Amino acid sequence: MSEEKLPKRSENFSEWYNQVILRAEMADYSPVRGCMVVRPYGWALWENIQKSLDARFKATGHVNAAFPLFIPMSFLEKEKEHVEGFSPELAVVTHGGGQQLEEPLVVRPTSETIIGHMYAKWIKSYRDLPVLINQWANVVRWEMRTRLFLRTLEFYWQEGHTAHATHAEAEEETLKILDLYTDFAINDAAIPVLPGQKTDKEKFAGALRSYTIEAMMGDTRALQSGTSHNLGQNFAKAFDIRYLDQTNQLQHCWTTSWGVSTRLIGAIIMTHGDDQGLLLPPKLAPIQVVIVPIYRNDEQRALVMPYVEQVRQQLSAFRVQVDDRQELTPGFKYNDWELRGVPLRLEIGSKDVEKHSVMAARRDIPGKEGKTILPMDNIATGVGDLLQTIQDALLERARVFRDANIHQPNDYLALQEVVQNGWAFSWWCGSRECEDKIQEETKATIRCVPLEQPGGEGQCVCCGKPASKKAYFARAY
Repeated sequence: MSEEKLPKRSENFSEWYNQVILRAEMADYSPVRGCMVVRPYGWALWENIQKSLDARFKATGHVNAAFPLFIPMSFLEKEKEHVEGFSPELAVVTHGGGQQLEEPLVVRPTSETIIGHMYAKWIKSYRDLPVLINQWANVVRWEMRTRLFLRTLEFYWQEGHTAHATHAEAEEETLKILDLYTDFAINDAAIPVLPGQKTDKEKFAGALRSYTIEAMMGDTRALQSGTSHNLGQNFAKAFDIRYLDQTNQLQHCWTTSWGVSTRLIGAIIMTHGDDQGLLLPPKLAPIQVVIVPIYRNDEQRALVMPYVEQVRQQLSAFRVQVDDRQELTPGFKYNDWELRGVPLRLEIGSKDVEKHSVMAARRDIPGKEGKTILPMDNIATGVGDLLQTIQDALLERARVFRDANIHQPNDYLALQEVVQNGWAFSWWCGSRECEDKIQEETKATIRCVPLEQPGGEGQCVCCGKPASKKAYFARAY
């Protein structure tokens, strides 16, 4: 690891982001333009995200399956809006086994079409509904401008696909997943997201309605961090997904799709990181506790290491690593683990052994202020309490930062100024013309129309006409 300092977030946020990923060994650039290699430390974080979400999906009745990577081109062409929305991003296979294919195959950008085809085979009766399936997969979208974790040609995600008997059931499912994503983001990732509905301009291609969780990053830009779509009957009609209802009448199903991706890793980095590097929420951190033994000679080592092992065994319920790299100084190790964002560091020297305690250092509070002595007795309880305190502190810090950077401009000139370095929460008349004008002139988009509205009426921040809803406007990744 290089000892050269990271760029400061305040001076070059983009370069800080790239460097912290590379130096903390989260990911690296692939020889294929726009692709990334997720290194073990980054993948461990993704695995923890997977475990947390997968448990939530299964608790709400969903099951996992796997669908093919290749999709016949004709499938995408069945749903007009869908193919128009994705056509600029498609990777298409025209040859296989040395032969030109009779029909080109698309490397999946998302799986609504092929899953729709299968659901049409599987669903015959109202007794077959609902179908609640999720898959963990990789997808390909041929992005022109890429950035590690945030936007790459290939990325990893989960995509849920469900089929229902009625519109009301599909809408209930869509909002249930939105709530599930919101709960995960706030309580596990410590990111205070704002849930809401996408505008027709910003909704998923082929959807009836799209919902989103939007997060504010450390440079005040927005990041769409998860989406849930009510697809109506669009894909059911395109793929003939029908069922016999209780009166023996054929009806088209109502379907949904929803997903979050490795973009969440980027969200965690940009929400919590600081000038020292990553700062990972304890619930998801690959390593929750690092133990650094401190000794000057073999005699001290012989005293310290058995004690370190005792501590490690007491903390078996946590993800713990002992750093006994003998060629490195304790100070170097501290910096290294701070760079990697490990929430809690335990320092153990001969004096700690004598006192039957350890020195605990919180990653989120630098220097002496973040240090506390933990007695060996009930150390697991002490560590658990500290980790929860750090988790809560990260969420509160992010919430305070978010709220401090959301403003409520009442006129267009004020909005133009606000969205350069923050978010605007303003009245919007609902017109596409105002939405387009704001984006064209400020580069800010409507991130979402929150489900919880202040009530009453106001004047559209753009045109001044009466408006009944407020929306979040921000520049985004």
